[in-house]
Amino acid sequence: MRRTASPLSLVVLGFGTFLLVLAPLLAWYVQPRAAVNPVDIDTTAVYTGSGSVFDLDRVETVPGQAITVTQRVRGNVEASVDSGNAVWDVITTVDTDASLPAADPHDALDFSPHRWVLDRRTTKPVHCCEEKPRIEGEAYLKFPFDVQKRSYQWWDNTLGDTVVMRYRGTEKVQGYTGYRFTASVPATKTGTRLVPGTLVDQPDRPQVLAEEWYSNHGLELVVDQATGRVIYAQTGPRRTLRAPGGDEDAAVLLDAEKLAFTTATQKEAVRQAERDSGQLRMVGETLPVGAAVAGFVLAVVGGILVARGRKEEERPGLPGTAR
Repeated sequence: MRRTASPLSLVVLGFGTFLLVLAPLLAWYVQPRAAVNPVDIDTTAVYTGSGSVFDLDRVETVPGQAITVTQRVRGNVEASVDSGNAVWDVITTVDTDASLPAADPHDALDFSPHRWVLDRRTTKPVHCCEEKPRIEGEAYLKFPFDVQKRSYQWWDNTLGDTVVMRYRGTEKVQGYTGYRFTASVPATKTGTRLVPGTLVDQPDRPQVLAEEWYSNHGLELVVDQATGRVIYAQTGPRRTLRAPGGDEDAAVLLDAEKLAFTTATQKEAVRQAERDSGQLRMVGETLPVGAAVAGFVLAVVGGILVARGRKEEERPGLPGTAR
């Protein structure tokens, strides 16, 4: 009698070995390459709240106005493919009820187009592709993948600089848990604007190169840990004018203590975060663990079957042959 390995045992052993090799590849090679920022993004976030707005017709600041901020982000696929980065074109508009609905974004109270170019894997800004302004920091519009419990440098486009977003624990948004970050911005000069002298308490001068100042009552972001997607955002912008060299605000252009994601924007952000983080979790955790467990079991079973073999009787030799 002799023992031989059956084809089934070899198949089981081979497949188990394959799964054991596949498991770390999924976790360490495939998953990091699946975590990339899209080039064909097309999303719209809407903030609403109330505050004071400068009325051009009345030439004065009017309090208690309903304010809507709309931020649309669209990927420029052609520029992205050419550069190898994600090229996102952003249009931000600020409206009151008087300018909504606007057929043309240029009709808004404030219209701000700009372009953000980012590394598809790290989310760090890349300076190319007619980027404007020159965005810096670690995050803008979204955080990097695999968000950590630490402070991040967040680009504030109105400020034209980064602010420190500090980690403040976790918070649920529409039943979904994310990391919460907060920051504030002290009054900072951001530029100049030619305005009638009467706006900055200089009625004797027909026009004045007034100073533009910006501050923020409070920035708050809740972010999906896996993808870095912002699922809740709140901002409190204050934009004012001062006379050249002045120490006090002479005119308030915009002042809102709280402008926040609408419920619809929150729900859509959470839906996308759940979908994308689920896909990353499947590739980086579920499939590798499943493959490792199944591979181990199959390898053990296959090894046992090979070791035990299959008993076969030796075939009788041909006549005249030695036995």
